[in-house]
Amino acid sequence: MDADDFVEAVLVVVEQIPAGRVTSYGAIADRVGVSGPRRVGRVLSQYGGSVTWWRVVRADGSLPPSHGEEARAHYLDEGTPLRPSGRVDMPQAFWQP
Repeated sequence: MDADDFVEAVLVVVEQIPAGRVTSYGAIADRVGVSGPRRVGRVLSQYGGSVTWWRVVRADGSLPPSHGEEARAHYLDEGTPLRPSGRVDMPQAFWQP
């Protein structure tokens, strides 16, 4: 898979995540057939502004600190299950791509 196809594949998966649900960087990497969630994170950091980037979180339900407040507003708006810590409740919110 070339770089353009990889970027497109990641963005297509992100666009399929339903409102109020999340998936992990690793789950997307598995779905598109690459190793490493960091590659998915890189795609979202460079090209993810037009997709629902807040629906992609770390496996523990957290986002990088720089995204937290904006993502939290989206989670509250969409009714995404959250833990008291503010992290996404992964058992309740996880969507398998």
